[in-house]
Amino acid sequence: MGFSLYIAKRYLGTKSKTNAINIITGIAALGVFAGAAALFIVLSGFAGLKAFSLSFTNEFDPDLKVIPYEGKTIRLHSSQINKLRSIQGISQYTQVIEEKVLLQFNNKHLPAFIKGVDKNYLNVNAVDSSLIGGTWLHPKENQVVIGSGISRKLALGFAGYGDVLKLMVPKPGVGQLSSAQEAFESVSTLVIGIYSINEDLNHKYVFAPKALAQELLGYEPNEISGIELNLQPGTDEEGVKEQLYELFDYPVKIKNRIELNDKLYKMLNTENLAVYMIFTLVLIIALFNVGGAIVMSILDKRQNINTLYALGASSNKIKRIFLLQGSLLTFFGGILGLFLGYLIIVLQQQFELIMITPTLAYPVAIEWQNLVLVLVTIMVLGVTASYIGATRIGKIING
Repeated sequence: MGFSLYIAKRYLGTKSKTNAINIITGIAALGVFAGAAALFIVLSGFAGLKAFSLSFTNEFDPDLKVIPYEGKTIRLHSSQINKLRSIQGISQYTQVIEEKVLLQFNNKHLPAFIKGVDKNYLNVNAVDSSLIGGTWLHPKENQVVIGSGISRKLALGFAGYGDVLKLMVPKPGVGQLSSAQEAFESVSTLVIGIYSINEDLNHKYVFAPKALAQELLGYEPNEISGIELNLQPGTDEEGVKEQLYELFDYPVKIKNRIELNDKLYKMLNTENLAVYMIFTLVLIIALFNVGGAIVMSILDKRQNINTLYALGASSNKIKRIFLLQGSLLTFFGGILGLFLGYLIIVLQQQFELIMITPTLAYPVAIEWQNLVLVLVTIMVLGVTASYIGATRIGKIING
């Protein structure tokens, strides 16, 4: 191994007398360098987009959420509340009510979801930090906070004099109705704030006091849609889940933040995998230049190969020389490419070189997994190409 490595390093650092071979080797090295840099930059860009997309869910979704296994509601009694407070690891919790409603304003109608929240809701989800106008709810008033998407579609602002937003839900029961109004329970509210989180949520939720939502939906005081909880840092999530399951004498579902957004996580991971596979295909084409460079180097060093063989070097040792030459070329090219890619990502983070909007820089993130992934991918493809090229040794020796 030492003999082969020594010769491989000499061949790698020595220019050939044939200029064409030097050009081919340079193109191969450039392909490795550019491929490693490009793959790392793209993966870092997708990591940044993923973190950017998930930042909205981190702002809106709790660490854990208890929801009904069947039906739409669960009942939470005072004894259960006391047990809930005694569970170690829970920092804050809040009771919420969620249901579909129909919004009416100035003869315009829009479907949405009401989210009834209690006074502790902001300790679990700091949605008030996303307010772009107005204030947060007062728990004893008929007030709502709407998303910017709902605001645009209804042409509705906040705290407008006489601007009443009506929330309607179908009445339970059967039988014929004499008018459409009899089919709905409704409540008139005043919009006191507008939030902006992301495009989906901005069109989805109307926040209201929990008491108002219970009145509109006909729920009893202890009847809710779910419990949202935040955990203390370092808490065993599975241990808390087990204690929460024991809290109820009927089946419930308990989901963490990833499970609440499983479609989003699957979409982001699938996109990341697709981009990696596409760039890997490009790298395969680029890195087979390494195999071509090894073949040309073998042809250029034909006399040296025959001399080494005559001096007693086995064909496997000679083959290993060119395999190591290609592997070293791939390794150093990959390291330099990763360094360039890392430098570009750091510059983007520090100086916001590429902007999506005048106020929003393209998000990027440096993850050590991507560094390892790029280097492993480059080395596997480079070593494979080098091995294929090094198999030409048998024909040179036997020829």
